[in-house]
Parts: sequence; structure tokens; C-alpha cells
Amino acid sequence: MSATILDGKATAALIKEELRKVVSTLATKPGLGTVLVGDDPGSHSYVGGKHQDCAEVGINSIRIDLPATASEQDVLAAIKDLNNSKECTGYIVQLPVPKTINPNKLLESIDPRKDADGLHPLNLGKLVIGEKAPLPCTPRGILELLARYNLSVSGKEVLVMGRGLTVGRPLALLLSQKGIDATVTITHTKTVDVISHTKRADIIVAAIGSAHFLRAEMIKPGAIVLDVGITRTSAGLMGDVHPDVASVASAIAPMPGGVGPMTRAMLLSNVVEMAQLI
Repeated sequence: MSATILDGKATAALIKEELRKVVSTLATKPGLGTVLVGDDPGSHSYVGGKHQDCAEVGINSIRIDLPATASEQDVLAAIKDLNNSKECTGYIVQLPVPKTINPNKLLESIDPRKDADGLHPLNLGKLVIGEKAPLPCTPRGILELLARYNLSVSGKEVLVMGRGLTVGRPLALLLSQKGIDATVTITHTKTVDVISHTKRADIIVAAIGSAHFLRAEMIKPGAIVLDVGITRTSAGLMGDVHPDVASVASAIAPMPGGVGPMTRAMLLSNVVEMAQLI
């Protein structure tokens, strides 16, 4: 068996073209803001990519970069500026932030109506009860990628590996909503017998940050696998999924080129949708 590649890069390009057409018709031009603290090269690259996406779609971008020495009050002041900015229809605080800063306090300070990452406690609470709110970008991107390849999750056993704030926990909530209707299991560092779960799953989302952890012998034939993990190694960046999984799976979203571009596309979608509500 040779797995179908779920091409997030090509799919994101189609979504950006769709968004470009929508943006051209809007009375209020969307504006994406970013707050970046520190010198992490990965974060700088990621934020730079987001602003490049904005230029391609016709979205204004507002970039606030603060040094690693910035205080929590400095970051909160930047957040306040974006909350009050008429040009900014949605924004994100790029995580992680320096350990001297409480990320939860930052997220709680974002205007929920401008929460482009969907991580404000109010918006996560709306996700829990099934009310409309901005969705976290990676979970939304995963569902959109599957949908664009006509891969339904309804009634399927979906394993989410990892319980992080940006992927695992909100993805499990989203998958279990009425109308999506997956049966969801979450594994984590304290899970006993992980393989018993991976062997049963129809769909696996690996988001644990452990290089090449998921191997071919751990999944059942025909499973769909999405690689969301990323680990910096001496050999370069690696995902959570070993290449040999392609010999057993029916479809794979690889790292890179799978879920990552979809996350960025969903960020743009959130910002455009926020502008449409103004």
C-alpha cells in the first residue's frame, strides 16, 4: 500500500485564492496583527510566513516585535493597542513567550472578538458548548484538510496523540461536536499501552513532539495519519510520524507540507470572518 498524500500546501493555496476573492468585496478590509516576543528563529519564520500570506490575500498586516527582555506589562500594552486598533480585525500572540511571562494572562487579555487563534477562554468555552466562535487554527485546519479530500470523521475512531492547548485538547472538543460526530480518544505521557489505542484508530493525529514516534507496526492497515508534531534534531526538523507509516496507512498529512500550511490558511479565514462581522 502507498498512502495518498494529503497536500496541505496545495490545499492552502486554493483556500487563499478563495479568500482573496472574498476580501476584494469587503467594505472593511481585514487586518491581521501579530505580537512576537523574543528571538526564537522558528517563531520569527512562522510569523513572517503569516504576513506573507496576508500580502497574497490582500489582508493588511500589523506586526509588533518585542525583545526577549520585554516585560509582561510591555506585552499587555501591545495587546491593548491591538484591542483598540480599528485597522486590526484579528490578531495573535505568538507562543511560546519567555518564561518570565504568563501566557494565560496574555490570552485572557485579548479581545475575544479579535482572537484569531481561537484560544481565549471565552472562545474555548463556546467550543465546549457548541456556540459559534473563532476556532483554534490547527484543529480547524485538520478538519478542513480532511474535508477537502472527502474524508469523513463521522462515526470514526479518532486518536489524538497529545493534550496541548493549541492542538490536542481543542481538537478533541471539535471532533466530538454534534455534526462532526467522531469518537475521540486522547493519549498523553501517562497513557498506559499507547499501541492498543493506535492499533484501533481509524484516524490518528500525532501532536506530541517526539521525532518519528509513530511507526508502521503501531497502526492498523488503511488508517489515516496526520503529522502535527515537530522536533528540532541534529538531522533537521522531524515530525512525529516515521516515513515507514506510508506503507500501511491509506492517507498521510506529512510534516512539512501537511497540516502546517492549513493552520496558516485557517488563521486568514478567521481574520476574514471577523472583518465580515464588523
